[in-house]
Amino acid sequence: MKNEVRIMRLLSDPKRLRVLMLLAKRELCVCQIMGVLNISQPLVSRNLNLLNSAGFLRGRKEGKLVFYSIDPKMKAFNRRLMELLKDALKADKMLRGDLRSLRECEDFQKRTGKCDMKTFSAYLGKKRKSS
Repeated sequence: MKNEVRIMRLLSDPKRLRVLMLLAKRELCVCQIMGVLNISQPLVSRNLNLLNSAGFLRGRKEGKLVFYSIDPKMKAFNRRLMELLKDALKADKMLRGDLRSLRECEDFQKRTGKCDMKTFSAYLGKKRKSS
């Protein structure tokens, strides 16, 4: 039961849930998660490390970038939790906003070839001011 309690505590953090739900949609690099959630690299890395240690994620390196995705070989308990969370949060406004920001982040990266939170945050700030 210790492991299950540890995982439930881990999932009680809104930022970790947001990261997990983004990764349930597609593989992402750290800078994309930073841009979408507007949080620092150390905080993103810490949350990714915790989710990875709990068996939810897998990472792969591509040059200097690390990409994370949901581990398809996760334990049954984690898989059931993921299914429950995806169903329970499918209409969540914050998560819908995160997905919208992710699309904007990806479009921005394609246009500029840049992958960093500072540049993306500046772009979002300008875009929101013009709306």
